[in-house]
Amino acid sequence: MQEGRKQKIEQSIVQIVATLIERESNKRSLITVTHADLEQRGKAATIFVTVLPESDEEAALNFLKRKRPELRDALKRDLAIHPLPFLDVQIDKGEKARHTIDALLKEDSI
Repeated sequence: MQEGRKQKIEQSIVQIVATLIERESNKRSLITVTHADLEQRGKAATIFVTVLPESDEEAALNFLKRKRPELRDALKRDLAIHPLPFLDVQIDKGEKARHTIDALLKEDSI
């Protein structure tokens, strides 16, 4: 798959998932889609999210995993791609680490 096409599909997946989260979530926690990673020549996609407060991460992951069929339907409706990727959802640990580092740097500068 061409890199430019792959990036466009990943960006579209992020937008579609974010829209569905905004519409379907219970608003108890802030779920942010950070990025998507298309793998296996487009047969699978991992969606990375952050959740605030962190104590609600497990509930948010369970919510998103329950919504996978609806996410696939939204992708099928809004994207003209074949094959339609299998979706997985994970916490973005890189973004979490960045927040920890920022907090530590702010502590040291005080």
